[in-house]
Amino acid sequence: MDWLSLIWHVFGFVAPAVAVGAALAVAGAVFSGLKSITDQSLLARAAINSAVGVGALMVGLALTGRDGKMLTYLGMVVAIAFAQSLRMRRT
Repeated sequence: MDWLSLIWHVFGFVAPAVAVGAALAVAGAVFSGLKSITDQSLLARAAINSAVGVGALMVGLALTGRDGKMLTYLGMVVAIAFAQSLRMRRT
């Protein structure tokens, strides 16, 4: 496998977690009624959510042996939602 293929595979593995993590950070800021949220805080929330999502995808890959299982994606969404709910409690 060459470097370009490796980068493409890693991007494809991480992309769902980054997309869901960023979307949930924005949705949480919009629907929670926070009026003083900064771009830096929003970026931090998205980064934390994405990191949790990637971790959940890695655990799902280790347990199932394959990438892209629906159970793994369900675990990713639940893990990101849990991390977001913990983060929203602190603010």
